[in-house]
Amino acid sequence: MQFIDLKAQYDQIERDVNERIHAVLQHGQYINGPEVRELENRLAEFVGTAHCIGAASGTGALLMAMMALGISAGDEVITSPFSFVATAETIALLGAVPVFVDIEPDTCNIDPGLIEAAITDKTKAIMAVSLFGQCADFDAINAVARRHGLPVIEDAAQSFGATYKGNPSCGLSTIGCTSFFPSKPLGCYGDGGACFTSDEILATRMREIREHGQDRRYHHPRLGINGRLDSIQAAVLLAKLPLFPHEIEKRRTIGRQYTEALAHDRIIPPVVRPHNTSVYAQLTIRVDDRDALQEALKQQDIPTAVYYPVSLHHQPVFLRPDAHLPVSDEVAAHVLSLPMHPYLSDEQIRRVTTAVLEAV
Repeated sequence: MQFIDLKAQYDQIERDVNERIHAVLQHGQYINGPEVRELENRLAEFVGTAHCIGAASGTGALLMAMMALGISAGDEVITSPFSFVATAETIALLGAVPVFVDIEPDTCNIDPGLIEAAITDKTKAIMAVSLFGQCADFDAINAVARRHGLPVIEDAAQSFGATYKGNPSCGLSTIGCTSFFPSKPLGCYGDGGACFTSDEILATRMREIREHGQDRRYHHPRLGINGRLDSIQAAVLLAKLPLFPHEIEKRRTIGRQYTEALAHDRIIPPVVRPHNTSVYAQLTIRVDDRDALQEALKQQDIPTAVYYPVSLHHQPVFLRPDAHLPVSDEVAAHVLSLPMHPYLSDEQIRRVTTAVLEAV
C-alpha cells in the first residue's frame, strides 16, 4: 500500500502527460514557455481571481507574496505554529519575525479569536495556514485584518481545491499561495507553486519579483528572486487539470469513509466545518498512544506519517521558550496521518480502518 499513490494517477493520464511534455521538448521554451501562461489563466479562472502568478515552489510563492507587500526586517507577521517550517521560514528570511498564535482544537487551523491580541505596531500581515486540506476561518480573520488595516496571506499549500462558504481556497484573502509539490492535491513532477490575487499592483510586483525584480529586460526597479515555474512542470499540471475535479470528489468521498469508519471514543477523526469542503491533503487522526498505533500499522505494512511532530515555536531556529500555545503542543503529540489519495480502493480503506480500530 502506498501512502500517496502517484503512479495510479499517472496511469490515468499517461498519454496527456507525455504529449504535454513532448510539446515543451519540441518548442524548447523551458523557461516562461506558453504552458506557463496557459496554466496561469486556467488556474485564475478555477480560483476566481484576476491573476495567477506561477512560482518555482510553494515556499517561493510565500516569499514573493510578502516581498510584494513590502515586508522587511523588523516587521512582524502573525501565523500558526502548527505548520511546515516554510510558513515561518519565509517570514524570517525577510528579516521579519513570525508571531505565533495558537490553533483551533478541532480544525488545527489558526484561532481567529486569538489574533487581535497578538497585533502590535510592528505587525504588517497575517498569514493563515489552511491545514490538512481545509480552509481557515477567513471571514473572521479578514474582519480582524480590516480593523487594523492589515493584508492577509493564505498559505494554501495543502488546500488547493477546497472551498470556504462556497468560495475557492486561494481566493479568500489579499494573496493566496499554494504548492504543487508532487504529493499535494494538485501536484507536478518536481517543485512548483503559485500566487493568486485580484490586486493589479500586487500581481505586477509579484511577476517582477519572480524575475529577479525586473520590469523589462536588464532593468530592475526592485529586489527579486529566481522564482519562475518551469514550462515542463506547467505542462504536467495542465495534463492533470481535467482530472482534478474528479479527484477532489474522490478525496471527499474517501475522507467521509474514513471518518465514519473511525468513529471510536479513543480516536479523534478529521473535523470539517459545515461551511467548508476539504481536499484531505492528509487524512489526520488523533490518538492517545500514537507511537504504539504507528508501530502496529507498520507491522501490517500500512504506511503512516506525522504532520507535524514538533510545532514551530519548539524548533531551534524559532525557539520561543516563553510561548504558551497549549493546543498546538497537544495536537503535535497526538496526530497521525493515514494513507490518503484519490485511488484508494474500498478494500484498502477497510484494511486501514480495521487495523486502526484493532490497535486502539
